[in-house]
Amino acid sequence: MLVWQLIVVLVLLGAVAALAVVQSEAAFRDTQGRRMLSVAEDVAAVPTVRAALAGGRFDLLPSFARSAENLSGANEIVIVDSTSTVRTSPDPAQVRTRFDPGESTAPAGRAWVGNPDGRTVVAQVPVIDDRGAVVGLVSAGIRAPSPWESLTGARAEVLGLLGLALLLGVAGSLLLARRVRRQTLGLEPDEIVELVQRREAMLLGIKEGVVGLDPADRITLLNPVARSLLDLPGATPGDHVDALGLDPRLRDVLTGAAAGEDQLVLRDDRALVLNRMPVQVDGRGVGAVVTLRDRTELAALEHRLDASRTVTDTLRAQAHEFSNRLHTIAGLTELGEHDEVRRFVAGIVAASEAWRREVVTRVGDAAAAALLVAKAGQAAERGVELVFAPDARLPAVDPGRDPELSADLVTVLGNLIDNAVDAASGAPGPARVEVGLDVVAGLPETVEVRVRDSGPGVASELAEEVFRYGFSTKAAQHDLGGGAGGRVPGGRGLGLALARRACLRRGGGITLRNAVGDAGSGAEFTATLPLAGVTPERETVSS
Repeated sequence: MLVWQLIVVLVLLGAVAALAVVQSEAAFRDTQGRRMLSVAEDVAAVPTVRAALAGGRFDLLPSFARSAENLSGANEIVIVDSTSTVRTSPDPAQVRTRFDPGESTAPAGRAWVGNPDGRTVVAQVPVIDDRGAVVGLVSAGIRAPSPWESLTGARAEVLGLLGLALLLGVAGSLLLARRVRRQTLGLEPDEIVELVQRREAMLLGIKEGVVGLDPADRITLLNPVARSLLDLPGATPGDHVDALGLDPRLRDVLTGAAAGEDQLVLRDDRALVLNRMPVQVDGRGVGAVVTLRDRTELAALEHRLDASRTVTDTLRAQAHEFSNRLHTIAGLTELGEHDEVRRFVAGIVAASEAWRREVVTRVGDAAAAALLVAKAGQAAERGVELVFAPDARLPAVDPGRDPELSADLVTVLGNLIDNAVDAASGAPGPARVEVGLDVVAGLPETVEVRVRDSGPGVASELAEEVFRYGFSTKAAQHDLGGGAGGRVPGGRGLGLALARRACLRRGGGITLRNAVGDAGSGAEFTATLPLAGVTPERETVSS
């Protein structure tokens, strides 16, 4: 880089010197043109010259011309007669030869100044006799110095200024190169280009989103993955985070208002994990880098694993209960109490079949019915009674009409029941969860799911938070002493967020209120799942 800077300085100084030479030549032609014109006019006005040309006495002219050259400093003075024949010239070979005036107007009686060969300044003046006739012409010329002669012949001040400019240019180039190298960490331009190319390849090659922010929370970097995850197709470097239309939770994580590692944020239908790392250079904060990972698939997988774990725990508990019942039956048989065995078995069958029959009668969706049967056993193991609302009924829906309904219904119903069981199991008094199902007529028809628990309810200031990101009634009861709504460290508490996402994807939503009724004074969640796509309804929360 320094070499190029020095070359630029030298080129500029060369251009300045060339400009000075050009200006000097122009000044020389102007000044010497007037001077040669004055010399030629003086010679042409001398009576001796006029008389010699008029009378043909040319022998007097050479000595007079040479004397005029010595006195005026002209390089040549040529005198020509009326027949354009050279009568005197510094070059003897030109004497008595025909004179070529070129573009000169002197033969026509008008003075002329020109530069016929580019290097000599010539002035030609007509010689006029007493009668006004042109009897000849006088040509005075002086040779212009070469560019090198002009430069070397310049005044010492000019050469000194050029030398000073060269010194300042070299010193400035050295200082600028030093500053640039310090700012670029000693990297040369080709190394910087290679570094930028590697950075672009890295940002385009990784699967994580990367957002760069300056100290004022303006975007400096947004790779394609981050642009896609945050759904910001029109964002450009320089945009402020507040101007991107992000929800408060996501904005707080990006700006650092919400500190901590692995911050969970919901963006539309995605579950994102964000990590914000401040960046410092020489102990000075220059911004932050935020990485984003799409945890949507992982969250769904974790939920499925939790569901499988729940089923496994339920089966283990049932196996333990069945073992106890078998031991009881075996003991009654050994005691010969056969009638008591029959009554015991009949009571067990009646109790288990009653819930199954009610589920089959009220719920037409096979997956939802199976889920409710399993959830009832799980709730019973935790001392919670799972019951239907008096008007609960869900007719079967043709899978060809809405193939995704069954999966979404299981997601919403399972998460709401889990949340309700957690809330009810930790509350004093009888623990109960009431489930309501219905199909609301309209365009389109909408499946409505209502789940009410006998727990402590949800605090109004946390009502919206339960839908924004991780929430767990159990954590709330532990952290808030029986209150409702809290985040669970470690990434748990995605159930309500996943349920809400399933509803929003279909154009529905979830509302929450604290209700008082036969099921207790706990929270009541109402989820709507339209059977056809509609404009998403606005979610409301009341307490």
